[in-house]
Amino acid sequence: QVIKCKAAVAWAAGEPLKIEEVEVAPPQAMEVRIKIHYTALCHTDVYFWEAKGQTPLFPRILGHEAAGVVESVGEGVTDLKEGDTVLPVFTGECGECRHCKSEESNMCDLLRINTERGVMISDGKTRFSKDGKPIYHFLGTSTFSEYTVAHAGCVAKINPEAPLDKVCVLSCGASTGMGAALNVAKPKKGSTVAVFGLGAVGLGAAEGARIAGASRIIGIDLISERFEKAKLFGVTEFINPLDHAKPVQEVIAEKTDGGVDYSIECTGNVKAMIQAFESCHDGWGVAVLVGVPHSDAVFQTSPLNFLTERTLKGTFYGNYKPRSDLPGLVEMYLAKKIELEKFITHEVSFADINKAFDYMLKGESLRCIINLIGN
Repeated sequence: QVIKCKAAVAWAAGEPLKIEEVEVAPPQAMEVRIKIHYTALCHTDVYFWEAKGQTPLFPRILGHEAAGVVESVGEGVTDLKEGDTVLPVFTGECGECRHCKSEESNMCDLLRINTERGVMISDGKTRFSKDGKPIYHFLGTSTFSEYTVAHAGCVAKINPEAPLDKVCVLSCGASTGMGAALNVAKPKKGSTVAVFGLGAVGLGAAEGARIAGASRIIGIDLISERFEKAKLFGVTEFINPLDHAKPVQEVIAEKTDGGVDYSIECTGNVKAMIQAFESCHDGWGVAVLVGVPHSDAVFQTSPLNFLTERTLKGTFYGNYKPRSDLPGLVEMYLAKKIELEKFITHEVSFADINKAFDYMLKGESLRCIINLIGN
């Protein structure tokens, strides 16, 4: 059956979202329809709402960091059923491709992120409409809607005991940062780690370094006010590059006897990426790039930085496979091994979703939780 429900529709770039009654079609083959309970606002949503640097696609239902319950399943879906508690994720795990079968990769051939696509992959059509006219999807999730349809490979089944207003942040930012530290950098106990960028992803990286037992976690950011909050995530020292006349990698080298053991870049600024790599100690230093740069950006550094035994790595979604790994992260939260409350700075009702955008644009929020069931 078609469901009528409320959704926050982005009709045009930069215009406030409008709560509309939309129609959500039933799930087709290998799809599930989910009742969204809580969703959070991520900077990626804001970026595509502003339509910066990519092909604008409107009208569109944004949102990709959320938690909810399966309402119905389409043909061929065997590992999810009505009533399951789930996290929809912007990337997927088909389980069949070379990437999914590799222990090294989470970049599924079928379901990896596609920011340009506004339709479902099975038939090239949308599941959302208003007055008979299609409304486009976003990242295969579109969680700014009371009901949404996603490919089953992009839906992680989790413990029904988990509080959905907290674990929803695991479907994007917090996991990306933590995984960059725990799965890719893999800092040793007692090591030094530099984190470039102290937004939600960078603080996730700091949290991962803290869990791994790093002794010094140096936060680098252009906004000094972020240091106080960052202490909650294990950041022990702070550097604002604007406070120094010399390049920040030289400042870090002086503070750490030649450089850090690990650095994690979470800004997407190519200059910061180069600084993160060059701030690593020769002989063993490892730098991990997390942020997504502008498509025209070029990474330039001396080849000697590699020949002197530094390692440069990249990561996508913290190397987590959504269906295989997210349930375990939820269990870590329930066992109090990771703290998600620290990421959440605001909560608003669905009717007030535009306030979440205001908080982020003003730099006041890490994560604002939007409540879709309390209206």
